[in-house]
Amino acid sequence: MRIGIVNPYALDVPGGVQLHVRDLAEHFIGQGHHVRVLAPADEDAVLPDYVDPAGKAVPVPYNGSVARLLFGPVTAARVGRWIDRGEFDVLHVHEPFSPSVSMLAMMAAEGPVVGTFHSSTMRSRVLLTFMPLLEPHLEKLSGRIAVSREALGTIQRHEGAADAVIVPNGVNVDRFAQAPVAAQWQGNEERPTIAFLGRLEEPRKGLAVLLDAMPRLLAARPGLRLLVAGPGDPAEALRHTSAEVVAACEFLGMVSDLDKARLLRSVDAYVAPNIGGESFGIILVEAMSAGAPVIASDLPSFRDVLDGGPAGVTFRTGDAADLAATVLSVLDDRQRRDELSALGSVRARDFDWSRVAADVLDVYETCRAAHPEPVHTASTNRSRRMLRGRG
Repeated sequence: MRIGIVNPYALDVPGGVQLHVRDLAEHFIGQGHHVRVLAPADEDAVLPDYVDPAGKAVPVPYNGSVARLLFGPVTAARVGRWIDRGEFDVLHVHEPFSPSVSMLAMMAAEGPVVGTFHSSTMRSRVLLTFMPLLEPHLEKLSGRIAVSREALGTIQRHEGAADAVIVPNGVNVDRFAQAPVAAQWQGNEERPTIAFLGRLEEPRKGLAVLLDAMPRLLAARPGLRLLVAGPGDPAEALRHTSAEVVAACEFLGMVSDLDKARLLRSVDAYVAPNIGGESFGIILVEAMSAGAPVIASDLPSFRDVLDGGPAGVTFRTGDAADLAATVLSVLDDRQRRDELSALGSVRARDFDWSRVAADVLDVYETCRAAHPEPVHTASTNRSRRMLRGRG
């Protein structure tokens, strides 16, 4: 099958959608499908050979974060040419609501077009502004995928569609399960290690809540180490913390995929203190895949990933005292940590790409059966009609 995938966000900035698109494309390529990915990218960005750069993105506040997006008439023309050149059996646009190349592709394309919705945004001003323009184009989607119940709620709030199917984000489970343990990140009874991964400057990731919990954690476990991975300024993150907390934190900066897997394989627990704006929780699945016991805020999307509770432990969102108490209850009970690790490893298999990609492919096949002709733009369709009329 010839598959075109459109990613709205710049690929040189880490994020859940970017990882999802990359892994999905590579899984399908491994199965023998022809796949091309269109995404914003800087001129000097090093890209996989299946990626076509759509142009340089600009930072735009979006969904509680700052995303690097790409929009405008020049980009729209480039997107249209890419669609017609690809002759795709199916076009898969991610985050059709985002003002970037995905929205432009959805607006331009006709035929079997699938939209995947990742975000759990409420009714935003941006979407309210764009919805009158988007509604006729959203109706063209042959298939809708939501990565979670939260994302499904976003679709229903904004366009009232109830025909989306839930297909979660995927993870290469074995990549994490088989990663080597890193001695420098491994904890012990005297010096246990917990990990946080995320952008330091993004409030919704909840690092501030975890840092607020650290004095209580250190009072009970003086040797505790907090390993923090992700982009951002550590000095800014630690600005309001005590010297004791500063000494217990180790900032790793951006880590490679391999080091992320090694980190999660090595720590005594992974803590997800996110305070909102999360439609799924891919990092929880990655941690479970690596065998790390997961301790997470009780966001609905996180509870779903944890299968309602058995695969991890939750605490009250934004409550530093409850976070500290929950972390200590896990660190103090080795048998419980082992049980959480085992249950999490089993739950993670539900999100392995071998299952997730098969469900995505089922959606493709359904849409292709309803629209057997390759995806094309409206201008190409008009040209075809004119040629048929002349004949």
